[in-house]
Amino acid sequence: MIPLVSTLTVAEQQAWLASLSKHMPERSFGLFSELSQTQKSTCEFAIVANPDPNELTDLPHLKWVQSLWAGVERMVAAFPEAGFKIVRLVDPHLAETMSEAVLAWTLFLHRDMPYYARQQAQATWQPRLMVRAVERRVGILGLGELGKASALRLVENGFSVSGWSRQAKQISGVTCLHGEQGMQQLLESSDILVCLLPLTAATQSLLNEQTLSLLPAGASLINFARGAIVDDSALKLKLDQGHLSHAVLDVFQQEPLASDNDYWGRHNVTVLPHISAPTHMTSACQVVAKNINYYHETGQIPTAVDMTRGY
Repeated sequence: MIPLVSTLTVAEQQAWLASLSKHMPERSFGLFSELSQTQKSTCEFAIVANPDPNELTDLPHLKWVQSLWAGVERMVAAFPEAGFKIVRLVDPHLAETMSEAVLAWTLFLHRDMPYYARQQAQATWQPRLMVRAVERRVGILGLGELGKASALRLVENGFSVSGWSRQAKQISGVTCLHGEQGMQQLLESSDILVCLLPLTAATQSLLNEQTLSLLPAGASLINFARGAIVDDSALKLKLDQGHLSHAVLDVFQQEPLASDNDYWGRHNVTVLPHISAPTHMTSACQVVAKNINYYHETGQIPTAVDMTRGY
């Protein structure tokens, strides 16, 4: 039996088990709690979603785990010296979904929707001069699968796009930057900054008072990565000062966002409930099936997380 080790609700776990069984009818799936001691002692891999660390340590011969999420920072933090490999979900449909969200909310900012919403509330009729997409500079922090797909979608829609990654990359139509100097150049030239970085020790509070100050006056921020990458106090200060005009936030340091957090009431902040790129069960199970079959056929673990980098 292949165990699902998860802290999801009972209904969510049953839905995942049903979908996994549908895509791999030749294999048997069950909850961790259903494993016998013999099965626990011989289990080589497991499927995980926000797992309880104690349950994974109860699998002494575990070689690798398949995450149902693209983000694995919690697992990396919980198992800094894990004896098993962590394989995150790399789903091409997830990249498509994220690029759709990035385009949608970039257009929201590009066409001054927050400004017109405030005008409506005040019964004011005052058109703004339109800026052409080619004149709007969009910077993307993180050029992994999600960042690359998002950058290309923005290019297809006429935007001037730059992107930053840890290592040098080349993407057609995108100005690719890297390293410390490249980071500064990206920030200084982004009218709309889109954060798609993984959360690691290096990216914790990366967008702070110093780095946010590098953005042009009146710039906007879209954070579809992880809440802890942004220093909330610094962001609120820059919004209050008018240095930043708007922030679209889909992720927060604590989720759900507390009802008394003043992000809710700010006219210059759009709060989203972590919906920019949700995992799609069907496509995710197809990826999981491919990885499991690959392991059974070759004995090789699919591409795993680099624990030193955190992704």
